[in-house]
Amino acid sequence: MGILNDWFRKVISEEDGDTISEVISGGLVEETPVKKVVKKKSVDSVRKNKESREGKTVSKKEKAPIKKTTKNKSIDSVRKISKKDNAVVGSKKITVVKKTVITLKKKKVDSVVAKKVKRKVLKKVIKKDVPEKKVSKKHPDLSLRKFEGNPIIAPSELNRWESKATFNPAALHAEGKVHLLYRAMGDGDISVLGYMASDDGFVMNERLENPAFFSTNTHKNLTKKNKSKKPPISYVSGGGLNGGVEDPRATLIGDTVYLTYTAFDGWGSVRMALSSIKLKDFLKKKWNWKNPILISPPGEIHKNWVLFPEKIDGKFAVLHSVNPDILVEYLDDLDFKDKEHINGFFSSEKNKNRWDSWVRGAGAPPIKTKDGWLLIYHAMDIYNDPDKYKMGAMLLDLKDPQKIIARSTEPILEPDMHYENEGWKAGVSYCCGAVVKDEQLLIYYGGADKYSCVAMADLDKFIKTLLKTGNPKVKEIEREENIK
Repeated sequence: MGILNDWFRKVISEEDGDTISEVISGGLVEETPVKKVVKKKSVDSVRKNKESREGKTVSKKEKAPIKKTTKNKSIDSVRKISKKDNAVVGSKKITVVKKTVITLKKKKVDSVVAKKVKRKVLKKVIKKDVPEKKVSKKHPDLSLRKFEGNPIIAPSELNRWESKATFNPAALHAEGKVHLLYRAMGDGDISVLGYMASDDGFVMNERLENPAFFSTNTHKNLTKKNKSKKPPISYVSGGGLNGGVEDPRATLIGDTVYLTYTAFDGWGSVRMALSSIKLKDFLKKKWNWKNPILISPPGEIHKNWVLFPEKIDGKFAVLHSVNPDILVEYLDDLDFKDKEHINGFFSSEKNKNRWDSWVRGAGAPPIKTKDGWLLIYHAMDIYNDPDKYKMGAMLLDLKDPQKIIARSTEPILEPDMHYENEGWKAGVSYCCGAVVKDEQLLIYYGGADKYSCVAMADLDKFIKTLLKTGNPKVKEIEREENIK
């Protein structure tokens, strides 16, 4: 029994842990305090006790720390979620907050996208209703096509007189060829005229080694007349510091080739001069030019005067102004006597509403078509693009060339190629000659005051498109007799 009681006491002490009741013969004998023997508990019994405690109902006092622990865990989980976007949040409150934030972000993104879409739609509507000026050309077909082989004439080191610049060529179509008289300069900065010829108008087949025209007499006369106390005129053309024959225009009337050009003495006079030569001598390159005469008044700067290629009402016609009006002088002959000249008129008046706000002057001599006189001119957009010489076109009435039938609303040519910007004057396209060959309009011009170039267009299509532009804004003017 002693052994049995010891065993029974041990079992009860393990299960109760507080008191041990000794049972003898099935009765309760006595209660005696017993020391805890936790250290001697087996691993299995500890696990069982732990599991049994976790399975029991917890009192209210014991729940407080559990709530606190749960809250701490939720905060930790939120912190983990901020680091990992794909983590799952256990707390409903944080889930709602996160969903709200996502919803707000989505709404914000949607509003931004909506605004961008709205802006893009408005932009399209505006472009459709009010097209930009650069895009909305009324006559894009009026633009000239520049020759891929430009420049057709370049300075030559072989000839000193044309080693610096070869530009602003006059053009003449005769005997199936295009003949060019181009302005040339060498190291001496004196302008003379060189000669080249082409079978097709593009590729030059002939080029002379010596100048075709130079005016020693005119230069001497100008210098002699300018020995006065007047200060020199501030004028430099194309780098030509010492003057000479500048910017020629050639016109064939009957059997005579007439040449108008700017005569500059390099000091104090810029005047228009006139010379002529028989066509047969011109074609044989026998340069029997008549002595040039000055046809513009002294003490004034005049350029860009051109002759019409045939008489109008039996008289020679000289166009000497295009700004602000077309001015034409009618003459019985071109034999100017001493002290006779044309009182030219030139204005620097500007028009803000046009691309050609400042019309500088006529380009090539007018070309006769069945619809009118075709006049190429050069102008500047002084308000928006003041550093460029651009080209425009006018159609003048055949009987009354002071009346403008049509005028280009956009430039027909702009200086945007390297040979129009790399020279003495960047951004310059300056026309001095134009011919019609094989129903093609060929316009010859100087690029950057250094090179000679050519551009082309179908003449019939060009004129038809020009006529669609409507009435121009240039007024005609009536003047008293201008010759004195």
